Amino acid sequence: MSLLPVLAVLLSAQVATSDLYARRVSNRWLLCVAVLATGALLWSWMTGAAFPGMHLLGLLLGLLSLLPFYAIGWMGAGDVKYFAVLGLLLGASALLPIWIVASLLAGLHATVVVLAPGLRASLPLRAQLLQARVREHWQTGPAAQRLQALRQGRTGIPYAAYLAAATLGYLLWQGQGAAP
Repeated sequence: MSLLPVLAVLLSAQVATSDLYARRVSNRWLLCVAVLATGALLWSWMTGAAFPGMHLLGLLLGLLSLLPFYAIGWMGAGDVKYFAVLGLLLGASALLPIWIVASLLAGLHATVVVLAPGLRASLPLRAQLLQARVREHWQTGPAAQRLQALRQGRTGIPYAAYLAAATLGYLLWQGQGAAP
């Protein structure tokens, strides 16, 4: 397995964890992985491989395709930067399937959030009471306080985590996630 898919797996695991827990995508991780990927691509090109045009195009397409969603406030900057780095790591051809799967997952998440009040009303009374107890614990307990402190008021759908999940699925589907 080459270095770029390995970097994509490591970055995706970190991004998924961070985005789900704190709704953040680390600029340090993105920058470090982008520098390593650029170095690996340059080294490969200098030692006789083809020019990494599809990777550079992936970086540009990843950035430009999600930038409008950031501009209108539908997406965070970390999501856009992460998608651009994925384009650099995996090339332009990987972006469309990753984007489609991530968008379907985020759409499912949004649907559940919208339908949740109606779903609660259809539960039996015992289940509603249990759910209320669990919700109260997670909204006021120590874990909830830590989570709220980490998120610093950031809410919304963790789109970068869905991009990460789609990336891992894509790599497994491509056979690049398996051990040699």
